[in-house]
Formats: sequence, structure tokens, C-alpha cells
Amino acid sequence: MLRLGMTLIWIVTAALAIVVITLPVSLQAQLFAVLFVLGVMVVLKVLDLGGVWRLVALALGTSIVLRYVYWRTTSTLPPVNQLENFIPGILLYIAEMYSVFMLALSLFVVAQPVPSRPTRGLDAGREPPHVDIFIPTYNEPPKLLANTIAAALSLNYPRDRFTVWLLDDGGTDQKRQSDDVASAQAAEQRFHDLNRLCEELGARYLTRARNLQAKAGNLNNGMAHSTGELIAVFDADHAPARDFLVETVGYFEDDPRLFLVQTPHFFLNPDPLERNLQTFAKMPSENEMFYGIIQRGLDKWNAAFFCGSAALLRREALNETGGFSGISITEDCETAVELHSRGWNSLYVDKPLIAGLQPATFASFIGQRSRWAQGMMQILFFRFPLLKRGLSFPQRLCYMSSTLFWLFPFPRLMFLIAPLFYLFLDLQIFTASSGEFVAYTLTYMAVNLMMQNYMYGSFRWPWISELYEYVQSVHLLPAVVSTILHPRKPTFNVTAKDESIVASRVSEIGFPFYVIFAVLLVGVGVTAWRVVNEPYRADLTLVVGAWNVLNLLIAGCALGVVSERGTPSLSQRISLKRRCEVAFGEAVIAGGIEDVSVSGAAIRIAGAPPAGLGRDAMATLRLKVDRELGGDTVPIKVKGIRREGDATVLGCAFVTQGAHHHRLIADLIFADSGQWQLFQRRRRRNPGLFLGSLWFFAVCFYQTFRGLGYLVRGTGRRPEPGRPAKEAH
Repeated sequence: MLRLGMTLIWIVTAALAIVVITLPVSLQAQLFAVLFVLGVMVVLKVLDLGGVWRLVALALGTSIVLRYVYWRTTSTLPPVNQLENFIPGILLYIAEMYSVFMLALSLFVVAQPVPSRPTRGLDAGREPPHVDIFIPTYNEPPKLLANTIAAALSLNYPRDRFTVWLLDDGGTDQKRQSDDVASAQAAEQRFHDLNRLCEELGARYLTRARNLQAKAGNLNNGMAHSTGELIAVFDADHAPARDFLVETVGYFEDDPRLFLVQTPHFFLNPDPLERNLQTFAKMPSENEMFYGIIQRGLDKWNAAFFCGSAALLRREALNETGGFSGISITEDCETAVELHSRGWNSLYVDKPLIAGLQPATFASFIGQRSRWAQGMMQILFFRFPLLKRGLSFPQRLCYMSSTLFWLFPFPRLMFLIAPLFYLFLDLQIFTASSGEFVAYTLTYMAVNLMMQNYMYGSFRWPWISELYEYVQSVHLLPAVVSTILHPRKPTFNVTAKDESIVASRVSEIGFPFYVIFAVLLVGVGVTAWRVVNEPYRADLTLVVGAWNVLNLLIAGCALGVVSERGTPSLSQRISLKRRCEVAFGEAVIAGGIEDVSVSGAAIRIAGAPPAGLGRDAMATLRLKVDRELGGDTVPIKVKGIRREGDATVLGCAFVTQGAHHHRLIADLIFADSGQWQLFQRRRRRNPGLFLGSLWFFAVCFYQTFRGLGYLVRGTGRRPEPGRPAKEAH
């Protein structure tokens, strides 16, 4: 009886919704209704009621979106017999419907994400399971690997219950026996250097005969040589905090069918957009929307997936599928799809327990995203989650959302060029008056932005998604098309890390953005010309011209993104307070570390520096650390001296000479996961739709002129003064 009652309620509600969506009203009534809904959504947002009221607000927004879809479908498409209008018109319509469909999937996933999980901890009095820690590497430098290995070896977990493995795909037999003599010698040198590094630190080095199936094959080779019940995976540049295993292992005791505990990826350095726009310290990073909201939404439906690193997996589950899947070049998500389809469960812990590096240059950033896009397209083709046997219906929708998202270059570029069809070619691809455009389209855009603000709030500011999608779309579109045409063609490429940009310059792949900006700028001139010469269509021309100006602002901001700021060092400084001593020969001075990076530290000492102390002077840094680290000093070189009142701040570079030095540096930087949470919380604030939009458009104006300035002045300029220069120790 209860089920029958619920069914009747659903039928009645659906019928009422259809009536509201299709009800013919005047433009004034439509505009009033949308403004009323927006007002209610704003009030509910300001009151921050949450819970069911959040769903009410999203439902109100959804009704406006569906009404727009109905109007757009029934009233605005050009006639089929006018092919010059119909073809671009239907392409624009498909782009819009894709966006609406992805919004619907997003609502399903994140309308009510699960709260962050409480700390689980280990079971007292119970022997913890043995864990094999895999650090796959291909071409990363030994210094970077040393910090990751040292951090992994310092985990707060019984030392006899975990083994750290460096899985090296850069020193395979295949590479060391290459016909290219230089490559073979480099691989041989790498083989010996990393063997020695692992021996000094206490980790195990493992390579293999051939580089088959890229990262998936490398991980599977690690599985073949290890026996731990659980497997932790850290990318070569992802160093774990000391509590990583303590915070994750216990969940496997609660659920024998749990195959994955995934934690977020936290990055020490800004991505190219954050670095070039200088937003890293004040705005949430791009990945925080995924790890802060979307993964928690996926977790609600048992669909949180493996992200390639910062994760703990059950060996028994992996054995069931023959290890990590390697059909696609995104082995992480593919592995999760396969295991979810076999009835295994996943879990997401929303606490940053690793700190890593992300691509510093725009070219490397695009290379990484191209691999993700191509890999997700391969999963869509080869696994097709919607019809994947064994997945629950919510899991199917979740995986379709994750894979179909990477088709965004098509609609994003269509929205970019759509106004130009009218301005340049006088094509009528959207048959509506200026009044209808305002009453339906502009209000739909406002409601859409409001819904995004509801769903992502302090994790994603207004218009930032549009900027990220635009700067990726120009280069991702060919990659996605290539994968659609040849799904087996893409190959795994390692993302470059630990890069530096010596001189300020325009990115080597940045020229297309200047061409697009120039075309859109011409569109502004054409708008003005048509308003003057065709006054009878001025209202429609102004509406389309405003759309083009919006595109121009985003395109102008992209010029700032591809204008790479030169920095002496890309090592991100981390603020902390730690007592220390600095020994200059026989003189020992008490001080305190104020901030630290993988390359050095800023140390404050009382009073003036010792007499004769100058740049490049050698000293020894001493601090209290856990005795098992095997040493409490590290050599440093003074790189800068500045007086601040009665104190002196020394900018020092680490001079690592042994394994214990890497342990000390890892302890300083990576031991405390709380500092990552604190850093994220400082950036997570919601400026609101109005103030956020004002801020974004102000950034667009500034970055447009900065980007044009880079182009005019040319490349190879010295690093810009200011904050970035201070990041070098």
C-alpha cells in the first residue's frame, strides 16, 4: 500500500511539473516567474538552511531549466529546409542539450553528497594487515623520488607490517638494452642510482623486462613480487603524511567487500592557471570541486573511483580481475569500473593525506588533461558503463557522468563561435526575438549559475569552470576526436613534474588563443557596425553582441593563462613553526623555521647575523625529530639575508648528502596532514554569484592586457618581481 501511495504521489507530481513546464505564458509572466524563483533560491542560500531546503532550491531551479528546454525545443530551431541555418542551429541546440543533460547527472550525483567521514583509526589490540606501498616511476628525478620514499617509510604504522616498493619503468631491461646508445646508458645509470637510493633509504627497488601496459603493467609487476593484503599506491611526486595508513586501513576491517579507500589529491604547487593568474592562495583549486564535492557525491552511490594515487586497495579484489586494468590509458577509473561491476565496494575519505605536484607549464597541463580525456573516452567505448553488467543503476549514471564530462570541448567551442554565425554570416541559427532571449535564455543562464553555486559553493567560484573548460577545449578537441575515431590509438604519456620556467614567456601552445581573441574582437567591431547600419535589428544584434563580448572576456583571461610567469623556483613554500638551531662553524644560534619547501627553508634568528656571514655560506640545521629517522641535522647554504626589526631571516637551501637528509626534509614538509586541511579551509569561501562575477570579470580585464603585453614584448624576459621570486630558498 505504501509503495502504491508513493507511486501515485510521483505520478501526480510529474503531471504537475509537465503542466508548469509547458504552460504558455507571456514574456512578462515568464520573466516574473524566473525572477521569483531566483529570489527564493537567493533567500534559501543566504539563510543556509541546507537539508531538504537545498533540494527545494535545486528543484525550483530545475523547473526553470526544463521550461527553457521545452521553449528551446519547440520555438527556436531554424526550419529544416534552410540548411545553412539549420545545420549550425542544430549543432548549437545539441551543445545546449548536452549541457542540460550533464547538469541533470550532476544533480543526481551531488544534490546531497555524503558528509565527510569521521576518523576511523586502527583497531586496538589487533595486528594490522601487511601493506605493500607502490611508488610507480618512469622518468622522475632521484631527488623527487627520495622525498616520496622517505615520507612513505616514515608512516605511523608498525614497521614490520609494511614494505615500500619503488616500481621503476625507466630502468627496464628493454630500455637498458635499447639500440639508442644514449638512452640505454641513461637507463643503466638510472637503474644503478635508484637501486642505491632504495638501499640507503630502506625501500625495495623493482623493475621489469619490458614496458608493457604502461602504469597498469608496472603496478601488476609489483603485485607479482609482493604479498601484502593491502596495496597503497602513491605517484612518484605524491608524498604521504604520517597518518595515511592509520586513517585508511581500518575501513577494510569494517567491510570485507571493500576494495578501495580513496583520499583526495592535495597539491603543493599551483597549476598554470593558478600560477599565472596568481589565485593559488585565495581561491579553491580546480581539483577541490572534484575531491571536495563530486567524490563525496559518488561515494553516496558506492561509485567513488580509484584516482591513480593516494589510495589503498585490497589485493584479493585485484586478484579477481587479474590486477589493474590496462585496456585504457586511465587504468585507475577502468579498474574501479570493473571491480564495482563484480560487487566490490569503494569508500572515499575526504581528508588530504598526501601532498603532490601538478604540472607547472601550460603545455604539460594540457598533456595531462588530454590523457585523462582520451582515457575516459576509451572507458566509454570499451566498458560502456550504462550497459555494464553488474553495476547498479546509480553506479551506471555516476560513471556516465564521469566519462561523458570529457566531451565538453564540443559544446564549449560551439558556444564560442555561435554568435559569429550571425555577426559575420547573418545566419539565423537561433530564431527568437531579443525579448524572448532575455526572458528565457539569460534567465536560464542566471538560474544555471545559481544552481552551480548551490552545488559547489565555496569549492568553485562563478565562471571558473567556464575558463578552465575553454583553455582546455582548444587543444583537447583534436585529442577527443582522435580517440573517437581510433579508440585504441592513444598511448600512456607521463605528465612532466618538477618543472621550472626560467623566463617569462608565452606558452609554446598559446598562439591559437591570440588568434581566437582577435577574431572575437573583430566580432565586437562588426556588432557596432551592424547596430549603426541596421537599426531595425539593433536589439537582436546587441543581444548577440553581448554574448560575443562575454566570450571575449573569457578569451582575454585565457591570454593571461598562457602567459607563463617566470619564476626562479616552483617549489611551494609551506608555513610552519618549528624550533631549530643553526650552526655556523663553532657558533650555534637558536632560531625558528617559518616556512619550508623541498628545496629549502626560511629561518628566523634573533638579532643580527654572525659577523662575516654572507651569501653561499655553509651551515648546519638541527631540529628535534623522531629518533628512528636516523639523523637530526642537514647541511644548508645561505641564499639570502634580510633584517626584519630586531631579527634576521635567512633564506637557506638544503644540501642533501645522504638518505637521512631526505628523511628529515620529508618529516618537515609531509609529516602533518593537518596543515593541508588548514590551507584548504583558508581558501574555501563562497563570494556569492554577484561578487564572484565582479571579481572574475575584473580579473579578465587585467589578464587580457597582461597577455597582450607578453605578446608585444616577446619571450625570454626575466622572472617577474614580487611574490613568486620569494618562493625560491
